[in-house]
Amino acid sequence: MIRRAVALGFVLLISIARFWLLALKGPRTLERRARWVQETCVRVLRSMDIECHVEGQVPTHGLVVANHLSYLDIVILSAAMPCFFVAKAEIDTWPYFGKAARAGGTIFINRSSVASAERVADIISERLKLAVPVLFFPEGTSTDGTMLRFRSRLFEPGIVSGAPITAASIRYVISDGTPERELCWYGDESFAPHLLKTLDSPGFHAQLHFGAPRVYADRRVAADETFAEIVVMRGCEPVKVLQPI
Repeated sequence: MIRRAVALGFVLLISIARFWLLALKGPRTLERRARWVQETCVRVLRSMDIECHVEGQVPTHGLVVANHLSYLDIVILSAAMPCFFVAKAEIDTWPYFGKAARAGGTIFINRSSVASAERVADIISERLKLAVPVLFFPEGTSTDGTMLRFRSRLFEPGIVSGAPITAASIRYVISDGTPERELCWYGDESFAPHLLKTLDSPGFHAQLHFGAPRVYADRRVAADETFAEIVVMRGCEPVKVLQPI
């Protein structure tokens, strides 16, 4: 655990220097900032001895939606591709990670505010014009691996613009057979203890599976069909609970 923790700390410190060095090579555009995040996350995975096996075509634009297990998802998905995340507003207040997320182009949303959702939808519409995907977790929260019905509101910018929407499933496989949920960060568990537990865990890898991009005419249909696609890719049973649209 100590070796991983030291390596992780070193990577995070180096990432700060690399961000400021970006300005020496030209404007820190949103695309360049997304690639900075990708390069940092590749190094983070190496420092934590996490391998990622990718199946399917990695998206280069449009919307990407994924199931949500932990903060590790963000690192794994970012390492696979440059992208802009939509994240809960609370992350913006986290030490280091909040500023790093904002520097990388993350869009923060207050999920209890209609005004915030509308503002974020407008930002997503603008980002969809760039050659970098926008990624969000339609469950609205992380889980123990049991999927919750997708909320449909943030699909709307993709519907209006006719952007391709790609489903992505993520799974953790622990080498000693420990259940995936032991790596999931959900409920009321604090961040720091969970990170220490993750650093002390036996070897594991992530399985990332991208579906085929599709264009949808209705946001509820898009939410339900990408949900069903990810359930199949993960081979899990969803919890059939209603979520706000």
